[in-house]
Amino acid sequence: MVVKHREVEPGRYRESFGRYLEDFTVGDVYEHRPGRSITETDNTWFTLITMNQNPLHFDKEYAAKSEFGQPLVNSCLTLSIVVGMSVSDLSQKAIANLGWDKIQLTAPVFVGDTIYAESEVLAVRESKSRPNRGIVTVRTTGKKADGTVFMTYERTMMIPRRGHGVDDPADY
Repeated sequence: MVVKHREVEPGRYRESFGRYLEDFTVGDVYEHRPGRSITETDNTWFTLITMNQNPLHFDKEYAAKSEFGQPLVNSCLTLSIVVGMSVSDLSQKAIANLGWDKIQLTAPVFVGDTIYAESEVLAVRESKSRPNRGIVTVRTTGKKADGTVFMTYERTMMIPRRGHGVDDPADY
């Protein structure tokens, strides 16, 4: 999300991305786009980089004998992609992620699936200890292109107030 253009020098402007605390309202829903089609390379590399040795993720013959009949996409990969999809809408200006909670994996994801995500704002409040920021909690849902929900979680972030972002000029 582009918040506004700001002048960095006379006649020269820079876009400011992301939302401030004041831009969040309980009940708002953000559809995170574009979606992402998962490839075999995505799954294999992520599985190997994270040292996950479960053959359900990268051994086709082994996975064919499972109840799924094919390799599963590593759920940590789908979580990472869904979180990444939400950054421009939710946490582009975040000061800190304070936690992920209630992560539910409700359906398998396979190579070739295209996934999408959306987030609903659950809570917005001022920080009790830092007046220039606040706390935002969202529930994010990951869906396959056919509408199947494969993941939900809640995420809490510390978000700056307008004029207190890292990239805000001192004279905002």
